[in-house]
Amino acid sequence: MTATTATATTRVIREHDRPLWHRVLLTREMAIIALLILVIVVAMSTVRGFGQPITLNYLLLDVAPILLIALPMALIMVTGEIDLSVGSMVGLASVVTGVLTQAGAPFEVAALAALAVGVVGGAVNGFLVTVVGLPSLAVTIGTLALFRGLAVGLLGTTAVTDFPEMWTALAKAKIAGTTIPYITVPFLILLVIFVVLLHFTPFGRGIYAIGLSKDAARFSGVHVERTKFILFVLAGVVAAFAGIFFTLRFGSARGDNATGLELQVIAAVVLGGVSVFGGRGQLHGVVAAVLLIGVLSSALRLANVTSDVINIITGGLLVASVVAASLLAWAQRLRARIPPSRLTASSAP
Repeated sequence: MTATTATATTRVIREHDRPLWHRVLLTREMAIIALLILVIVVAMSTVRGFGQPITLNYLLLDVAPILLIALPMALIMVTGEIDLSVGSMVGLASVVTGVLTQAGAPFEVAALAALAVGVVGGAVNGFLVTVVGLPSLAVTIGTLALFRGLAVGLLGTTAVTDFPEMWTALAKAKIAGTTIPYITVPFLILLVIFVVLLHFTPFGRGIYAIGLSKDAARFSGVHVERTKFILFVLAGVVAAFAGIFFTLRFGSARGDNATGLELQVIAAVVLGGVSVFGGRGQLHGVVAAVLLIGVLSSALRLANVTSDVINIITGGLLVASVVAASLLAWAQRLRARIPPSRLTASSAP
């Protein structure tokens, strides 16, 4: 009994007795950041035109909707849930903005209505998952089809292209003296909010606790259902905001806007180190993964690589990251089972 207790205690100490630099630098998130820097350096030295300021501008405009939606999606996936309806919500918010603007409503009113639709859509997902108790995968597959059907039903096959020039110009405008688009400002504000929420508040600690064990979190005083409901609402309203930006950037509201965007968001979140089983993930890794996919796609397009090959490379990178994470977890579990005496003996001359 004493030996068992000593072994368990030693194992716990060994798992957490690591230097700070080891805990900070030797992580999956830092590996993604290092890979991002490597890809940027290689692209700038080998791909003609990649280092131009206009490339950075278009790159940030392209990844902005993914960056925005990835923030609440990361929190949802840390709890062990998922939201596949965000791409359809982008399309529905785009259509609501276009229809109301076409009907003569001020653009500001149309945009607020689109945000309200995002809140309602997120609340529907949250209600079905937390109150009714349905799996989030099944629920959001259903609302994916529902929101997309509503978008196409409201607008049909037509497109609304008549938006105030002030707003469409703002969506593509750059911060004075830079090549960085204005959309990075609301993104950075949201990033700070979500980082503080996830990493520096009891609410964020509850999110991790839910992902590790829903029952243990509930017994610890975490409001599991309320936390998940809030996260689904946040995902809905952020997706609606991304839909408004999407509409203004391209100057067009269509029922098929942002089709498939949810897959890009989920791929980036998983690549950024968020576990598909919940309980693990950090936002700096998610942001780095979104930028990595964007930089890789931009460089390959400039190198005249077809979109099919780009999808294959991106998918391969995602699969490799998931496999590598699984192998690393397996190696850590295997090492944890080895008694300290054997580790000492094996390292002795």
